Amino acid sequence: MTKLAQTLGLTDFQTEIIATVRQFVEKEVIPKAPEFERSDTYPQALVDQMREMGLFGLMIPQEYGGLGESLLTYVLCVEELARGWMSVSGVLNTHFIVAYMLRQHGTDAQKQRLLPRMATGEVRGAFSMSEPELGSDVAAIRTRGTRNADGSYTINGQKMWVTNGGSSTLVAALIRTDEGANSPHRNLTAFLIEKPTGFGEVVPGLLIPGKIDKLGYKGIDTTEMIFDGYTAGAEDILGGVPGQGFYQMMDGIEVGRVNVSARACGVALRAFELAVRYAQQRRTFGRPIAEHQAIAFQIAEMATKVEAAHLMMVNAARLKDSGERNDVAAGMAKYLASEFCTEVTQQSFRIHGGYGYSTEYEIERLMRDAPFLLIGEGTSEIQKSIISKRLLADYRI
Repeated sequence: MTKLAQTLGLTDFQTEIIATVRQFVEKEVIPKAPEFERSDTYPQALVDQMREMGLFGLMIPQEYGGLGESLLTYVLCVEELARGWMSVSGVLNTHFIVAYMLRQHGTDAQKQRLLPRMATGEVRGAFSMSEPELGSDVAAIRTRGTRNADGSYTINGQKMWVTNGGSSTLVAALIRTDEGANSPHRNLTAFLIEKPTGFGEVVPGLLIPGKIDKLGYKGIDTTEMIFDGYTAGAEDILGGVPGQGFYQMMDGIEVGRVNVSARACGVALRAFELAVRYAQQRRTFGRPIAEHQAIAFQIAEMATKVEAAHLMMVNAARLKDSGERNDVAAGMAKYLASEFCTEVTQQSFRIHGGYGYSTEYEIERLMRDAPFLLIGEGTSEIQKSIISKRLLADYRI
């Protein structure tokens, strides 16, 4: 195990599974990631190995075939995966959020029908809130579900930035149903939409166009979802009651923010490892550049940022596992970890000099992946808004 980002107080099982994931990353992910990255190919072979390891069911209760582990265990595994290649952790991210929402808010029938298949990875989840004309303003969602006489809903509209949109088989989508509530947030409903993998009109009324080209985060598909007369049954409403979707989704986003902070920790850790190794190999003026104070001080700064981000991420996960409210802790962890990840990656890039700009060196990929973490599951500005509102309430004079 690396000397940085250690976590005290883990059980033997937690230590064992994290070590297993780290070994998988070292032997399978890091060597194969460059080719998947260059070709922007979905890493099906790696996903199959993750299924065999039980990672898709890590937080799903044992009664549904999962491992029933804590959020802490999950995010420590995600940190290891992101250290190898952020896209691999992204395969799990939306799946984990949907499984968590089902566990917390699903009906018994929905849990029985979906969670056992999600635990094995047979069903893989995706998560959809954003639309082309809105980002953080969730209450302004326009995709609309109109209730029919038989209790079903006809859905029309367009969703955007659906991670795993083509490779998933279950999408939790937030839709406006306008059930008459006086609050816009209470007019939003989460629908569980089952579909086959692939692109095009995957089921009647639901179109998944091709992948959206991105700066980084390659190998994982990000898509739109276009609803044109798609019919969803009343049994497809998460929890069975319309109008609860906003609160269900925000609960999922809260754990998702801890997840994103873990991915930022993993990317930052890898950037540090690459820098500290290169700085001892590269020589200028007759000695390794690590012995020049300018570089040595950067290494100290990077290590401190990696450690601080890791500790905040672990604290946020443990708070959630304890049942305590963790919106501020999750927001702080996501904000700090994503910002520090960007800074550490840039420092590592500078230490690599001209080689950092070459696609032959791993740091080039990290430079393209890190910016996504600044906006995923809410921008830094959104985190600051959440944090400040809660603090002003707690410290009101």
